[in-house]
Amino acid sequence: MSDSVSHPVVSAHGLTRRVRAPGGELTILQGVELDVAAGEAVAIVGASGSGKSTLLGLLAGLDAPTAGEVHLLGQAMHAVDEDARAAVRAGKVGFVFQSFQLLPGLTALENVMLPLELAGREREAGALARQALDDVGLTPRLEHYPHQLSGGEQQRVAVARAFAPGPRVLFADEPTGNLDANTGKQVSDLIFRLREAMGTALVLVTHDAELAARCERRYELRDGVLAAAAA
Repeated sequence: MSDSVSHPVVSAHGLTRRVRAPGGELTILQGVELDVAAGEAVAIVGASGSGKSTLLGLLAGLDAPTAGEVHLLGQAMHAVDEDARAAVRAGKVGFVFQSFQLLPGLTALENVMLPLELAGREREAGALARQALDDVGLTPRLEHYPHQLSGGEQQRVAVARAFAPGPRVLFADEPTGNLDANTGKQVSDLIFRLREAMGTALVLVTHDAELAARCERRYELRDGVLAAAAA
């Protein structure tokens, strides 16, 4: 058995998330089981409100589960505080969100440099950020601010930011959801090209069947339960 199979980069066992609601306790996720190998692309599909983004946040250690275990890059994310979870993610985990989440007061270059600097890579941040922006075709936009960029360009900056550190895992939450079909395809092509070149594992949440079909494995989240999606 290969190391990537015996030691998944993302692993969830019995993962459960409940929240208090006006009508009582609401179960969003129930007993989720998932392993993602190094370099593997996994898609999670489901209806709006099915808990896909909640699951992604738990897998990435952005939130804590009510019950169950999450391991990210071999670290027990369910057993440590936010500072420790952030230390695990720093420089090793990338994110691409539907809403871009660029800082409006920073240029494209500065937005890509920031996570590198926060990960302690200040000396190489500029060079890595420039290379990442060149990889997504945005060298002419280095000094532009988010409001000076189109939606597609902003998402390409977000993709560059995610890949600049050379992450082992990329979490993508509806990365083409705010884009038109043509621009969305360009962005998805970028994500898959870069993750293949770097050997990055991809955990993708989407309602787009065509985008999900590009992944090696597909799961559907329904009524809080994760199951292999029909071919």
